[in-house]
Amino acid sequence: MTQTIRTSTTAGQPSGTDPAGSAHGITAKGLKGGQLGLLAVVVLGISTIAPAYTLTSALGPTVNEAGLQLPVIFLIGFIPMILVSLAYRELNADSPDSGTTFTWVTKAFGPWVGWMGGWGLLAANIIVLSNLAGVAVDFFYLFLSQLTGAPELADLADNKPLNVLTCFVFVALAVWVSYRGLHTTKLVQYGLVGFQLLVLVLFVGMAFANWSTSETAIPFSWGWFDVTRIETFGQIAAGISLSIFVYWGWDVCLTVNEETANGKKTAGLAGTLTAVVVLGIYLLVSIATMMFAGVGDTGVGLNNPENHENLFTALASPIMGPFAILMSLAVLSSSAASLQSTFTSPSRSLLAMAHYGALPAPFSHISRRFSTPGFATVTAGILSAGFYAVMHVISENVLNDTILALGLMICFYYGLTAIACAWYFRNSVFSSVRSFALRLLCPVLGGVGLFVVFLQTAVDSWAPEFGSGSEVFGVGLVFVLGIGILALGAVLMVIMARLAPGFFRGETIRRDTPALMVPE
Repeated sequence: MTQTIRTSTTAGQPSGTDPAGSAHGITAKGLKGGQLGLLAVVVLGISTIAPAYTLTSALGPTVNEAGLQLPVIFLIGFIPMILVSLAYRELNADSPDSGTTFTWVTKAFGPWVGWMGGWGLLAANIIVLSNLAGVAVDFFYLFLSQLTGAPELADLADNKPLNVLTCFVFVALAVWVSYRGLHTTKLVQYGLVGFQLLVLVLFVGMAFANWSTSETAIPFSWGWFDVTRIETFGQIAAGISLSIFVYWGWDVCLTVNEETANGKKTAGLAGTLTAVVVLGIYLLVSIATMMFAGVGDTGVGLNNPENHENLFTALASPIMGPFAILMSLAVLSSSAASLQSTFTSPSRSLLAMAHYGALPAPFSHISRRFSTPGFATVTAGILSAGFYAVMHVISENVLNDTILALGLMICFYYGLTAIACAWYFRNSVFSSVRSFALRLLCPVLGGVGLFVVFLQTAVDSWAPEFGSGSEVFGVGLVFVLGIGILALGAVLMVIMARLAPGFFRGETIRRDTPALMVPE
């Protein structure tokens, strides 16, 4: 199918721009189409979410907030995710574009709000990339320790200079694979995702089989799904914010819409399927671990703060015995796989923002050999490695603080995209029952829900005791990271508006801008 081609160009404007008032269209960016099918996109989505990694780092903090109501928190957290994913599907079907949130919010609310939406997506990805690298480092040395029988090797992860240096190596490898394109990425992900899912199935099966042998075991109860047993809304908000982190990443399926066969339909369907599959995984793992370990604060209890950073480290041996090394390898492969696949989203968002003149032109550079956004990919790697190095110095609990800050970022840009869907389609929402449900009701419910959680978490995180207890001038580090990064984005936006005003004057994307045509 042909691409929409712009009909006029003004000298000195970035690629893809047209003067306001002229006939113009969203143009292709140089990405290679038709590289991925439905299965490959779902695998990419699961890889980015990284079930083994997210559970080992988020299960403990979520139990700390929700207690025995952990399963219902996962279900509540899933509701806005599935509602937002439906909004993404509608927007993608109308205007498939690798810029996703940036492009769609710009078309709905204009360039200023669109720029901040794109910044929220970029910030979330940079934060999680640093987090992924940190988990990969911890489990790399744990795996070496288990493999060689030398416990002292696991302690190398506590050596900050060595930890940061190892992180840089992992990031460099992930950038290298991402730079080579989606074909290489797909081959890597099939192996790594398949392995981690097999180990998780083994872990759940052995936990169910051996739960009664544990000293901290508790029997299954349907009361775990009773939301009325959660005492305060603050607990619900914090729990949902953390659970949102474990679902986050399915939107990468939409980011590759320009490179997917029949991207207008396949990418949106893959995002929804990914979220549903991951929900099933989380419910099984959470129930199995609660039955075996309980929610106490000693021993293998899920509420033991010593277990929160890497929960599977404490549970693997009691549950899996001699096969515990497989869990360490699964979390390592999960975090490494997600570290690599997650680069897909920020690199293409940077590409789209530069392509439409919202960022400097070098970010729109496409590798001629691999048809990938090379400059953007390398830049994302440098930023994530740098963020990790800084966080490792100032925070006593890097994982917990970055997870909570990430929850703020996710609520912001997911919620903004959902509300943008309702506003963008406002003239057609009453044309049918389907349009009302998928273009108005679901997006508004999902978006408002996420913004409520965003505001509640922002208020709570002002206190230094929120998260790890780290603070900056008496303000909680989670607040500084979450709100501070958004404020930084606003400053950068004003600078870009002075340097390259075309995008902010509506010369590249407007509501009436024709959508990019992707191959069927």
